[in-house]
Amino acid sequence: MGETIAQNRKARHEYAIEETFEAGLVLRGTEIKSVREHHVSLAEAYARVEKGEAWIVGLHIAPWGTTDLRFNHEPKRMRKLLLHRDEIDELLIKTKAKGLTIVPLEIYINDRGLAKMRIGLARGKQTWDRRREIADRDAKRDMARQVADARRR
Repeated sequence: MGETIAQNRKARHEYAIEETFEAGLVLRGTEIKSVREHHVSLAEAYARVEKGEAWIVGLHIAPWGTTDLRFNHEPKRMRKLLLHRDEIDELLIKTKAKGLTIVPLEIYINDRGLAKMRIGLARGKQTWDRRREIADRDAKRDMARQVADARRR
């Protein structure tokens, strides 16, 4: 897959991911330099389909440090996602009909050196879902700890 640049860990905690897609990102020269330096934040980002095109909104890519301000980019501008037409149509249908949300999951550089984003169709979790998930994770951790203690004896 390549080098992972940034992950949206909060997305997996707050949403149940039903389906994932790989999308290319349309970036300017200074943006890709900042992405390769890991100056990216997915914290407030979300995706939407508008006029037959997919866009990522709220993705923060820090300005490139050594570039003059007039040649640099705006950190939180809307950026286009590159997807196949049938994928865009599927995203549009599922967000309208089922009430799902398009959430960015991670940004990475693939083997060819291109910036890619993994997005997911997600359904919001209720607080009791999150609590159950945390309790299950703690139970698995306790069981693994007990098994490791038993092997040491």
